[in-house]
Amino acid sequence: MTTIRVSSKDGRITGFTCKGHSGYAEEGSDIVCAAVSALTQTAVNALETVAKVTPEVKVKDGSLEARLPDTENHDAQIILQSMVQGLRDISESYPAFVRLICSNENE
Repeated sequence: MTTIRVSSKDGRITGFTCKGHSGYAEEGSDIVCAAVSALTQTAVNALETVAKVTPEVKVKDGSLEARLPDTENHDAQIILQSMVQGLRDISESYPAFVRLICSNENE
């Protein structure tokens, strides 16, 4: 299962961690894993190229973590909110393979 944890503070997304392989199909044929990877990697790239924010990024096999240095950037928030919506849609369609957890750092 792929688990995505999205952190927020004061209503703004501060980062996310995506871990695990979905297990929907064999590696190279797993459309669920490919969809999650496309959304998360595109979000990181767009943070840099569109929002002009350089997130702290850690990549390992089966893991991607991104943290924003500045959560006030409007474009960064739109990019991350769009990513979360796409991940929510995937997790609702494939609940046995993708888990989305959104947490508020204020709690």
